[in-house]
Amino acid sequence: MTRLLHRKIGASLSRAVSGQGVTITDAAGRRYIDGSGGAAVSCLGHDHPEVLEAMVEQIGRLSYAHTSFFTTDAAEELAERLTALAPDPLNYLYMVSGGSEAVEAALKMARQYYVEIGQPQRRHIIARRQSYHGNTIGALATGGNAMRRVQFQPILPETHHVAPCYAYRDQREGEAPEAYAARLAAELEQKIDELGGDQVMAFVAEPVVGATLGAVPAVADYFRRIRALCDRHGILLILDEVMCGMGRTGSLFAFEQEGIVPDLVTIAKGLGGGYQPVGGVLLSQQVFEAFRDGSGLFQHGHTYIGHPVAAAAANKVVEVISRPGMMERVNRLGDRLQAGLDAALGQSPYVGDIRGRGLFRGIEIVADKDSKTPFDPARKIHARIKAEAMAEGLLCYPMGGTIDGVNGDHVLLAPPYICTEGEIDQITERLSRAIRRVTEA
Repeated sequence: MTRLLHRKIGASLSRAVSGQGVTITDAAGRRYIDGSGGAAVSCLGHDHPEVLEAMVEQIGRLSYAHTSFFTTDAAEELAERLTALAPDPLNYLYMVSGGSEAVEAALKMARQYYVEIGQPQRRHIIARRQSYHGNTIGALATGGNAMRRVQFQPILPETHHVAPCYAYRDQREGEAPEAYAARLAAELEQKIDELGGDQVMAFVAEPVVGATLGAVPAVADYFRRIRALCDRHGILLILDEVMCGMGRTGSLFAFEQEGIVPDLVTIAKGLGGGYQPVGGVLLSQQVFEAFRDGSGLFQHGHTYIGHPVAAAAANKVVEVISRPGMMERVNRLGDRLQAGLDAALGQSPYVGDIRGRGLFRGIEIVADKDSKTPFDPARKIHARIKAEAMAEGLLCYPMGGTIDGVNGDHVLLAPPYICTEGEIDQITERLSRAIRRVTEA
């Protein structure tokens, strides 16, 4: 009888006891390839010696200091490293302890920015349906994950949502990618006009949509159109890279592949690689100067922000993933993973789409490939695939409600960047067997 409140009460969970490289071992001695890095977290796998050494060294020097009294070398060095790697004008870092905290902080930064510059009427947040931005109240309200929102709807702040860039289902037959992007931008502009261009404070989006849609990238010039639209109306663009950032899609920041720079970008998960709870918001020079020249503070904070051990772990993780050749490795292994999945599952009548970038790949499962009809959600295909994959010795990240929060199933893969080619092939083989067993039963 456990005294721990688990996500699912009464679930029979294996007990993880050790991790090494790309594998986790449970109490029964079973080893699993961590094909999803947990939830796209373990970018450097488990037991990375350099990260552990950095953490031990920091613990031996200073384990905690509250940020109302002190700064620390570890936090300052992380900020220097990240802002040096980020494009201008993302010149400042605000440290937090996770992804939801990062999104909450970014939303409050956006609101305070407009108060500081004399536009306090701006209050509306626009995001996209079938997005996920975290589980705290503000982040949950911003996200468009219908399944997670439904029971909390009465206490969520007002937010507004437009269509995601989901080409597999929403791009019309014969519609060019540029035309599809223009149609989505026009929908956003219509929503801005409806709310009032001088009333909207932020548009929030994931450059590559993660958990809710399953590694869905945007089509050509979508984000350039969005950036131009935000600029025209004086709206801050917040890009949520909690899941898709920190090298996951083959560039340190996912937005680099879109040819734009946001005003605020949230990072977490791969930032600390699972070694410590850590997250952050990179903010533009413009936002920083509004705080500096206005009230002189950012009116927000948590007890563990700027945690020195978290900063030391993140600093080493970022150093390792930004070394020459690492992003090339992520792209090369990502191409191998995509090719393997295409070969193994591309002809399956139950696999509708295989997509993604870098080591961030999604497989959408359907009952009928030609019509794209999903399985009956009561069958819980995604959950059954997870169980079969674990029986194969593979951890993956499946989810239901892909299409609208109720219908649709997908599986997300986000393996560590340190995988060998052989391990990538094993992920493909084990997942393919699991999917075939479930869909062909």
